[in-house]
Amino acid sequence: MLVPILLAIVVAGTLCVAYGAFIERRAYRVVRHRLDILPATGPETLTVLHVSDLHFTRIDGKKVRFLSSLPRADVTVVTGDFLAEPQAVETTVAAVRAIRGALASWFVLGSNDYYVPRAINPLAYFIETRRRPRRPAVRGRWREMVAMLESDGWQDLTNVHRDVDLGTLSVELLGLDDAHIWRHDLRVVPRTAAERFGFAVMHSPDSAPEAAASGYDLIVAGHTHGGQIALPFVGALVTNSVMPRRLAGGLMRLGGAWMSLSPGLGTSKFAPFRFLVPPEVTYLDLRRAQAPAEITSSKTRS
Repeated sequence: MLVPILLAIVVAGTLCVAYGAFIERRAYRVVRHRLDILPATGPETLTVLHVSDLHFTRIDGKKVRFLSSLPRADVTVVTGDFLAEPQAVETTVAAVRAIRGALASWFVLGSNDYYVPRAINPLAYFIETRRRPRRPAVRGRWREMVAMLESDGWQDLTNVHRDVDLGTLSVELLGLDDAHIWRHDLRVVPRTAAERFGFAVMHSPDSAPEAAASGYDLIVAGHTHGGQIALPFVGALVTNSVMPRRLAGGLMRLGGAWMSLSPGLGTSKFAPFRFLVPPEVTYLDLRRAQAPAEITSSKTRS
């Protein structure tokens, strides 16, 4: 009796691994949320496309085609980790050209853009970051990529705080570098124009509590991959972040702010696997605030 049970467990485990490696990690989907949070003095609608953790390799045809199929948004934000390998810079820049926003195209970088990704023992993710042994890092081609993106019309929001106008919407814009590798500068966080719509952009959500406490209305972040692996009734196993596991990804309330924490589109090339955490992009359909505020969501697969 024990042998058939063990065999069934092995077969089930093998099928789950095969599903995660060959099916789910490429099952790209579009998620839409409607948020009634725009000020009465702004536009009636504003569509934000939130993309994160693309982790492009040199040959990534299905991901390129998926991005090229997306409807154009008013604003497109990429919250870091464009690359899975530095050789993919040209592929990446060409691919995201198709998703530039009609009014603005913004980005920040992540650790996999700054440094050449390397294999890591998956068990290390269960160890607190400060307790992991440090290894020498090899710098990537991020400067080249930033220059190429900017020449295409993208704006780098690395540790910036500025006022911008998106049509008739006045925005106080915050951009933070990757807190996971201690490159963020919290000195730029405090709000100075509370009458403007507060929009905060960051790679790691580790900086989100400070942005929410400062009064930003909308925060977009990535990095966690939604946990990348989740189990029924358990949820995400790790987030690689200070955020609780139950806040691994999705749209959530954080104090007075709404935060879109993207599960991302890709994975490290050394861990090409997802389970119960499909890759996705998020459209945030912003509307003028109603009383009471409303939120609706939908999901579609590619």
